[in-house]
Amino acid sequence: MSNLSLVPVERIDGSILLIRGQKVLLDNRLAFLYEVDTKILNKAVKRNAERFPEDFMFQLTKEEHDIILKCQIGTSSLLIGSGGRRYRPYAFTEQGVAMLSSVLNSPRAIAVNIEIMRAFVRMRQFVATHADLARKLAALEKKYETHDSQIKVIFDTIRELMTPITPEEEEKRVIGFGAHMKKPEALKT
Repeated sequence: MSNLSLVPVERIDGSILLIRGQKVLLDNRLAFLYEVDTKILNKAVKRNAERFPEDFMFQLTKEEHDIILKCQIGTSSLLIGSGGRRYRPYAFTEQGVAMLSSVLNSPRAIAVNIEIMRAFVRMRQFVATHADLARKLAALEKKYETHDSQIKVIFDTIRELMTPITPEEEEKRVIGFGAHMKKPEALKT
């Protein structure tokens, strides 16, 4: 079985959420990746509760669950499953996902866990690279702060490019020739 075709990287990366300041995967997304029912995954976890302290796994509050559902309207069927849920989902931190490999030891679960661990590593590397770039930019800016205002404009532009764009801002951006021009009233919809 090839790990490359097992689970696409994008599927794992897109499943990792930031909740309570931690990167986590919800129980139903993990069950989907492992190709087991969420109920079976949670039963296995409950049978081994001593392996999952609160820094490995926690249950979402009603408010957290509601916020996630509102943000995931397009994929809510994957989050709530067919027929809805009777309980709030569990969130597994990186350590909790690693512990799952000792509870669910099927070949698929082991292979998926390896890919999930790699996804967490990629995210840490990205954050570290971004932080390093920001530090270097700040050092350069300080070095050239007494120089020309044009250099300040360059630094401001680079900093703006480093800032993540929200989906709402992305929709408002107009790209291409004539983007700066005002749209004639007859063409507005």
